[in-house]
Amino acid sequence: MEVLKYRRIASRICVVLTTLILNGCQFALLDPKGSIGVQEKELIIKALLLMLIVVIPVILMTIYFAYRYRESNTDEEYAPDWSHSTKIEVVVWTIPIIIIAILATITWRSTHELEPSKPIASDAKPITIEVVSLDWKWLFIYPEQDIATVNYVVFPKNVPVQFKLTSDNIMNAFFIPQLGSQIYAMPGMVTKLNLIANHRGDFKGFGSSYSGKGFSEMKFTATSLENRHAFSSWVQQVKMSPNRIEDWEQFRAIASPSVGDPAESFSSVPPFLFNDVVTQHPGSMNCLPETLG
Repeated sequence: MEVLKYRRIASRICVVLTTLILNGCQFALLDPKGSIGVQEKELIIKALLLMLIVVIPVILMTIYFAYRYRESNTDEEYAPDWSHSTKIEVVVWTIPIIIIAILATITWRSTHELEPSKPIASDAKPITIEVVSLDWKWLFIYPEQDIATVNYVVFPKNVPVQFKLTSDNIMNAFFIPQLGSQIYAMPGMVTKLNLIANHRGDFKGFGSSYSGKGFSEMKFTATSLENRHAFSSWVQQVKMSPNRIEDWEQFRAIASPSVGDPAESFSSVPPFLFNDVVTQHPGSMNCLPETLG
């Protein structure tokens, strides 16, 4: 009867904990919409299953030992002088070592395969988008189309997107969970991120590194269109916008701190605006030849 009682208590605790953990969770990482996200999902699942090989037995054994060697169990032998078992030592050391070795191999391979700056193999010509982290919003510049947007970014599906990222003042991190890797945006530097969407739709993006009071509202929408034709049509719509970024002063006005800005589009931008944002910081010239080219 006591065993059944403990089992009921344990099951209720598990239900409560599971509810608390999963409450509000959207499973974005486990619902990838691009090839990079799919590979990262598989990596997460593999690592989790390997770790559960140790975690589950440890949890079960902890419950078992606590029950078997409880104070009220007078039938169990009390052996205070027992201190060593070669068999137990072999098991508790060998299994974790094997798991760590497997995890290390998987990590080494995936680190090279999923390197954020590594171009994605595709027959489609990639699209370049320059990203500037502002307080507290995101500016997306399309250098080939001569347009820009704030707090939303658009690209066609099945086409690689080469993001070049920097920050106007403070470090932040760029993340679209359903598409894959996050990467830092840092002032005076350029980081690169290659992603691809294999499904049409809207995906949530946000700044994943704390950057001040407006951090929690630093969100944007990433939209994947059906094809390049739909993307070209969208570009033409943006070009009809009356808003323009004509010089550095207008950019500084956009970059002024604000929270919860709505999505906005600009029909033109200065040709070297992204470079100017990078080079405004002392020492940034050291990274220009390699990163901005």
